[in-house]
Amino acid sequence: MRIYINQAGYLPKSKKIAVLAEEIGVLKGKEEKKIRVFDQKGTCILEKTAIYFGEDISSGDMIWQADFSELEEEGKYQIKDEQANQSYMFKIDSSLYKDVNQLLCKALYFQRCGMPLEEPYAGVFKRESCHEEKAVLLEDYLKIMNHEVAKEEIPYFDVRGGWHDAGDYGRYTTAAATALAHILYGFTWFPKSFQHSLLIPESGNGVEDILNECLYELKWMLKMQMKDGSVCHKLTSMRHANFVMPCKDKRQFILFPASTMATGAFVAIMAKASRVYADIDKEFSKEAFSAAKKAWDWLEEHPEFIGFRNPEGCNTGEYEDNDDKDERLWALTELYLCTGEETYIERAKVLFEEVKEKTALGWSDVGGFAGWALLEEEIKSAREHKIPVVDEWKKESRVCESIAKWKRQYIDLIIQETERWIKLSDECGYMASMSPEDYGWGSNMVLLNRGMILGVAYLLSGRIEFLYGATKQMDYLLGVNATGYSYVTGVGENPFKNPHNRVTVADGIEETIKGFVSGGANKNPVDEKAEWLIEPELPPMKCFLDVWECYSLNEITIYWNSPAIFLAGFLDSLS
Repeated sequence: MRIYINQAGYLPKSKKIAVLAEEIGVLKGKEEKKIRVFDQKGTCILEKTAIYFGEDISSGDMIWQADFSELEEEGKYQIKDEQANQSYMFKIDSSLYKDVNQLLCKALYFQRCGMPLEEPYAGVFKRESCHEEKAVLLEDYLKIMNHEVAKEEIPYFDVRGGWHDAGDYGRYTTAAATALAHILYGFTWFPKSFQHSLLIPESGNGVEDILNECLYELKWMLKMQMKDGSVCHKLTSMRHANFVMPCKDKRQFILFPASTMATGAFVAIMAKASRVYADIDKEFSKEAFSAAKKAWDWLEEHPEFIGFRNPEGCNTGEYEDNDDKDERLWALTELYLCTGEETYIERAKVLFEEVKEKTALGWSDVGGFAGWALLEEEIKSAREHKIPVVDEWKKESRVCESIAKWKRQYIDLIIQETERWIKLSDECGYMASMSPEDYGWGSNMVLLNRGMILGVAYLLSGRIEFLYGATKQMDYLLGVNATGYSYVTGVGENPFKNPHNRVTVADGIEETIKGFVSGGANKNPVDEKAEWLIEPELPPMKCFLDVWECYSLNEITIYWNSPAIFLAGFLDSLS
């Protein structure tokens, strides 16, 4: 019998459920089981009954669940069953998610490109500056390779800065916009959850460190815009670097052609940033809006879909998409909030009907961000005054009639979607809002995105089951899952330690940088090592290995950290 808990711990008044599990067929009885909760001194302070849940399809386990939510006193604890099986130690702490969030945010600093990470800020993970060489356009790179022009005859571009996207050293516009969106909307709604110092070079300048960190990425994104307003899809070399430190990666970096998805996402996040930084950095705020408007003008001149595919010989991330309507919708909504011009919102309402994934929050489907932007002030007010948006609207409409109807549609969609996630959670012994089919590459992103939607739905409706649902997704990430891992490095007694990340593999340091989120279980891995090691009949939730070579299981990315940052900020705001 195995006992699973959130290895980081629990907030004093949160829902707390321990999961007891055994593989199907090992135990035949379905009777209730007893657990005891012990404090740090070894004193039994609580006895509870674990209720038989049933067989869990995603894990292949028989499950019992024990609710010990009445334990609210801060301290360190451990759970044991009648056979002396025991959980990892965990704590109850009102500042729990503030601490977790600090690690998640600081991990972004360790992804910085184009500057040295110095010892006062990086500790043992200090490293030299990297990728300071100027980049070339793809068309010029190909001309050089074909000996059509000399290197000296083409233009070069200063594109230093930003965050390495994942375990590789590439930087991608749509991925960057998505990660920044999770964080900046989170900051808008839960600002008090982001007051902590990250100990970065900008610390102490009078600006919240998470905004300092985001600004490092935003200023790099500005460099991805061309003179005509278009925005390059990505900045990488033709092939991924070997597993060397970034300062030793001397491959030529290339600006790949613009796509309408990248340009649309750029418009939206720059417009959002121009509002966030309006009272913090007025010069940047103006620059961001000007860049957003210029990019939108280019999109207006190119109403057709312009996608992206890697050219022959290129193996870096493609971030392909087959539709840009959701990016344009998000861009229009944010431009309206910046300007108040009704033409933007009227066009957005029309485009809304054509977008398929209206609540999605990933890099390929961003329709949900338009809803977040549209409801930004309502959700902020609900958070500050602890009045659900639906109750506030019953008293009086806070917006003009033409927009109110659309906002109502978005609220209804978010609630409907969230009810689906609650149903999935109720059907899963580990309480994850995941079906067996959801355990693909980056399954933890799916889980966390649903956790974010659950949190927003709680603020919209005040329905407590949505709050519990959001909490359960974080519980899964931090240990209440069939692998027994905390999927965040440095958090809990059994965190994963071997991310697919070139820096952590090449730095020769046994310790792992804290705060990285793993991609998680993947029933259909594509890397050779995982395909070899994972048995075909293994249940989906158990298809994970803490092995750095397994990039389709264990890679890290900025947009897997960012939804965890949002969710941790949301949970902390309720403590």
